[in-house]
Amino acid sequence: MKAISPLKATYLKVFFLFVLVVCITSCRKINPIENTLKNQAFAKNDREETEVFFFISAANISKSIISKSQIAQQKSSDVIVQELSKRIEIEENQLLQEVTKMATSKLIVITEINAMHKRDLYNLIDASNKDFNSIYLDATTEALCDQIELLEKISKETNDKQILELVLRFLPEQYKLLRETERIKKQNE
Repeated sequence: MKAISPLKATYLKVFFLFVLVVCITSCRKINPIENTLKNQAFAKNDREETEVFFFISAANISKSIISKSQIAQQKSSDVIVQELSKRIEIEENQLLQEVTKMATSKLIVITEINAMHKRDLYNLIDASNKDFNSIYLDATTEALCDQIELLEKISKETNDKQILELVLRFLPEQYKLLRETERIKKQNE
C-alpha cells in the first residue's frame, strides 16, 4: 500500500469539506415556491385579526344575550319583559347563526372566551323576583350596547362585503331592541 503524500491528503480533506458544506447548504435551502406558500399560509394581517376578533366577540355576546333572555322568559313575572326577551332571543339567534356561518366559511373556529357573561347569568339566576327585571334589563342594555359598539367598529375597520352586509342587516334592529329595553327599564323604575 502506498502512502498518500501530505499535499494530496490536504487537497482531499479540503475537497471533502467543500462537498460536505455544499451538501449541507443545499439541504437547508427550501424550494422558493414552497417557501412562498408557507409564508402565505401563516401570514395574518391586521384586517384578518380584526375580523377573527369580531366573529368570536359577536358570537360570545349573542350567546350571552340569548342565555339571559331565556332566563328572563322563565323567571320574569312581567309579561312585557317576557315578550321583549323572546324577541331579543329570536334576533340574537339569527345574528349568531349568520356570524357562525360566515366564520365557518372563513375557517374561523369560534371559541367561548367570555367568562364575564357567566357572572351575569349567576346574578340573574340568584336575583329575587322583585329585583329580577331590573337586573335583567340592566345586563341586557349593557350587552346590547357592547354588541352595537362591536358592529360599528367592524364596519369602520373592514371592507369585507359579507361583514358589512351583516352589519347593515342587524345594526338597526339592535338599536331598536336597545331603545325598547331602555324604555321598559324606565317604566319599571
